[in-house]
Amino acid sequence: MGGAPVVPPVRVCVGDDDVLLRRGVVRVLRDAGLDVVAEAGDAPALIAQTLAFRPDVAVVDIRMPPHHDDDGLRAAIELRRRLPGLGVVVLTQHGDPEYAVELIGERAEGVGYLLKERVGDVDDFVAAVVRVARGGSALDPSMVADMMRPRRVPHGLALLTERELAVLGAMAEGHSNAGIAGALLVSVAAVEKHVTAIFRKLDLVSEPAGHRRVQAVLRFLTSRDGTPSRRP
Repeated sequence: MGGAPVVPPVRVCVGDDDVLLRRGVVRVLRDAGLDVVAEAGDAPALIAQTLAFRPDVAVVDIRMPPHHDDDGLRAAIELRRRLPGLGVVVLTQHGDPEYAVELIGERAEGVGYLLKERVGDVDDFVAAVVRVARGGSALDPSMVADMMRPRRVPHGLALLTERELAVLGAMAEGHSNAGIAGALLVSVAAVEKHVTAIFRKLDLVSEPAGHRRVQAVLRFLTSRDGTPSRRP
């Protein structure tokens, strides 16, 4: 008998040296129906496990052994280089845009950058992991909201209107045009008009639509005071 094809669950590898947090992330993802195929407590093990199991997405703590610095970020960048189809969600305690920009590099698809506290927002966290696994993006909304304060609007985005900045912030949270329309109480056609204006004002007219959405957000993050600053 015919029927809808069975879609296999999203396969995930989790890397975090904090055992309680790692097990919590694993539990949240498994309870949501995702298939956690491996977990690791340090960067070298994360790389080895991910290369061995080749999941759809890796969820990675930014600070991991052996050096307890940005080893997780380095591992994520290396994995994206070696497995171009892999999605990566980086978890961090600080919303530092420089890390996000470094992780994304020249390829905006399949990247997430979330504060660790987002794990507690189970539905949003799981949705972000799935979105990244499918080639989308997820930038932490609190980081974007902080950058969107009027007093901190960078010179590079001076041409954008207040409503265009609001649309850009919603884009950064991973909303579709329909989702943005619902959040801002405007029509989808109005959102499409604003998105087109954003791309044009930021000179992103030649990029594919999905890539332009992320690049527009990155333009905001990297335009603050010229360059982003790394947290100690």
